[in-house]
Amino acid sequence: MPNRIRGEAELIAGGKSFRLLLTLGALAEIEDGLGLEDLGQIAPRLKRARAGDLAVVAAALMRGGGHEATPAEVLRLPCDLGALIAAVALAFDRAGLSHHANGTREDSSAPFPGTAGCRSG
Repeated sequence: MPNRIRGEAELIAGGKSFRLLLTLGALAEIEDGLGLEDLGQIAPRLKRARAGDLAVVAAALMRGGGHEATPAEVLRLPCDLGALIAAVALAFDRAGLSHHANGTREDSSAPFPGTAGCRSG
C-alpha cells in the first residue's frame, strides 16, 4: 500500500504492485528524458504527452519508488493505459505538483488533464 504522506502512488500491472514516487532524482530524470530545460516545462509537455513520454515519466517514478525500470520495460507492462496515467498523475498530485478541480489551484497547468479524482492506489 502506498504511503500517501510521502507522496507515493501505486501501479498494479500484471498482478504486481509498483510504488511510484516523485523524488528530486526522478524530476531530474524526467527533465533529461524529455529534453526539457527546466521544471516549468514538465506540465505543458505532459498535457500533450506521447506514449514514449509517458514511459520516460513512469520509469523515473518507478525508480524513485525503488524499482529498476526502463522506459522500454514500462511500455511492455501488462496494465491498462488509464491505470498507468492515473498512477502517474496521482504521484504528481501527492507530491503537490498537480492541480485539483476543486479550485485549490488552476487546472490549466496540471499534467495529464482530465485525471483529477482518478485513483489507482
